[in-house]
Amino acid sequence: MIRIGIIAGGGELPLLVGKNLIKKNFSVTFFVIKEFFNENFYANYQTVKIHLNSLKEILNHFNKHKIEKIIMLGKVNRPSLKDIKFDNDTFKFIINNFLENKGDNNLLIFLKNYFSKKGFPIFDWSFYCEDLFVNKKNLTEKIPSKKAILNKDKGLKSFKIFGQSDIGQSMIIQNERILGLESVEGTNELINRCFSYKKKGDKGILIKLSKYNQSRILDIPAIGVETMKLLNEFDYEGVFLELNRCLIINKIEVIKYADLNNLFIAAINKID
Repeated sequence: MIRIGIIAGGGELPLLVGKNLIKKNFSVTFFVIKEFFNENFYANYQTVKIHLNSLKEILNHFNKHKIEKIIMLGKVNRPSLKDIKFDNDTFKFIINNFLENKGDNNLLIFLKNYFSKKGFPIFDWSFYCEDLFVNKKNLTEKIPSKKAILNKDKGLKSFKIFGQSDIGQSMIIQNERILGLESVEGTNELINRCFSYKKKGDKGILIKLSKYNQSRILDIPAIGVETMKLLNEFDYEGVFLELNRCLIINKIEVIKYADLNNLFIAAINKID
């Protein structure tokens, strides 16, 4: 039995993946980042509270629990440098990465390499959690309108340009105009922000894609029911998600909500 350690940030994804792995007879320990630690949320699961200001301490926890491979999932806020005492390993990591503004994807790759060199390689969990990914063209009763498809085409053309950069994974398009790109605020705030830019015409859509050369097991694009509620609240038509690269958290609940509110969820490829 492989002992898996999940470094868990915010949101439900770490627990969903962990549950799937436990069902498949993996031994799973959740190493939950302090600000996201919730005893009730992780009740009945083996958990350890960790602090991002000490990579050395995290390694010690891995060794104590005889972890063989690790997974990194969930939302994580980059730690502020103010008023935090870092150990030597973490300080070197901060200097070499956070201050050079390399972007989240490169930062995750560096972190993956750091833990791998210390004897804790990243575990490819996606093979055991295929049901979490978007795996068919249309997931809802409603299918995209012709205007939605035109907006999608515009978004894909634009993504070929900025998708090479390590920036956000989402965009809002209406009337074949890009209203906004995801920044550090996340997808839900993007939906909220772009509502004020909407004009008369079609309802507009959300597109969510993985970045070019992005690992399928690091920083995975995902939506949940809150995303669909915001799309409904601000009168968008629906969302396009990248086939086999995006996750839907609590998929059954999300699809049910979309069907009840006449929203579409459809899959696309970057090469469409």
